[in-house]
Amino acid sequence: MSISVNGWYVVYTKPRHEKKVAAFLSTLNIVNFLPTARILRVWKDRKKYIDAPLFPSYLFIYLEDLETYYKVLSLEAVLYYVKTGKEVVKVKEDVIHSIRLITQQPNNIDIEVSDDYFQPGKQLMIKDGMLCGLVCEVVEVKGEQKFLVRVNMLQKNILVAVSAEYLDSIAV
Repeated sequence: MSISVNGWYVVYTKPRHEKKVAAFLSTLNIVNFLPTARILRVWKDRKKYIDAPLFPSYLFIYLEDLETYYKVLSLEAVLYYVKTGKEVVKVKEDVIHSIRLITQQPNNIDIEVSDDYFQPGKQLMIKDGMLCGLVCEVVEVKGEQKFLVRVNMLQKNILVAVSAEYLDSIAV
């Protein structure tokens, strides 16, 4: 196993343990990030908005040293670090930044997580609104333009609808 510390990594947790692990890691002063989206859950007798993890059973961890790596792995609800072969996968800082920007938006933003493959899209810049200045990849999905954040190590994509009026080409 090989790992170079000082960066973001992903752990796989027991099902429905993401929030508990994130809360416990915070008490240990271990930096972690659990991206969530507000969704409407419907039961027979009621409806309720809940904050659900964007990537069920996955949690992003910032490792500063090998001691932290092993401390996280020793938690009962943490099953393993995401790997490619024997290599623990490091997440790029810009992916974390993009996910944070999207999940910190007002609750009326429509976030979709997909495991579909998308052809590379156009690189455009958002020129207005809360995501102003964000350079993003724009793809067309069912006739609608959406910006895409690729989370390759999880083989997932985050899609957010964006109006063409908010997009501008990038000056080269």
